[in-house]
Amino acid sequence: MNEADIDTVSALRVRGWQAAYASLIPQDYLDAMSPGDDAQRRRARFASSRGSVWNLVAVDEDDVPIGWICFGPYRGATDAAAPGEVYALYVEPSLTGRGIGRALLEAMHQHAEAQQFSTLLLWVLRDNARARRFYAAAGYVGDGAVARDVYGKTAVQEVRYRRSTAG
Repeated sequence: MNEADIDTVSALRVRGWQAAYASLIPQDYLDAMSPGDDAQRRRARFASSRGSVWNLVAVDEDDVPIGWICFGPYRGATDAAAPGEVYALYVEPSLTGRGIGRALLEAMHQHAEAQQFSTLLLWVLRDNARARRFYAAAGYVGDGAVARDVYGKTAVQEVRYRRSTAG
């Protein structure tokens, strides 16, 4: 991903949230999401994290991003040595189920292994059955860690998944 992709990636991320989390996150929270606000935050993160966070995009035949994955060092304490974390993975909602997410995840696995991350961790909403099946099919397993996030006034549970970079 380069800086020119940020607006498209932010719009993709917002549409992805609104589609994937429609019954899991309060609708008023999802409706209030703004691609412009997201792009502003993403630009700041992109500029401050060069070299420590990687953003990969899948593009269509017109070179427009249709999928995005972001990963880097794990942000919390863990028992794993040199853990990495998948921070985000979104695919254009109308294109889900076509292998784009899987291709991004595989490219990220290769990059993470080259960066010498021994373990990859990620957080997924406990009630997001589709995402949990997707990650399980890619070799991730729940490790028992649970976190709580609040969106608006609604608390949701997240569960942590892990996978060795060796596959």
